[in-house]
Amino acid sequence: MQNVVIYSKSWCPFCVQAKRLLQSKKVDFTEIDVEREPAKMQEMMKNSGRRTVPQIWVGETHIGGCDDLFAAEQTGQLNQLLAG
Repeated sequence: MQNVVIYSKSWCPFCVQAKRLLQSKKVDFTEIDVEREPAKMQEMMKNSGRRTVPQIWVGETHIGGCDDLFAAEQTGQLNQLLAG
């Protein structure tokens, strides 16, 4: 299974939803809290081109935010990406 990284903030409801989806699929992920590590916010913005959280990567593929993650789940793309 591919490595999954999610940039998030603790109070963000979209981050919570995205993490719940991944947990329901029993996907291990690395969470980077951009409030605790402000330098990671700059890294996230540079790599994604976006300023909002969550920002999610599966392997080297940038999924996007929460809505993008759920869309990938609905189309089956998420399972394909997770499988590598």
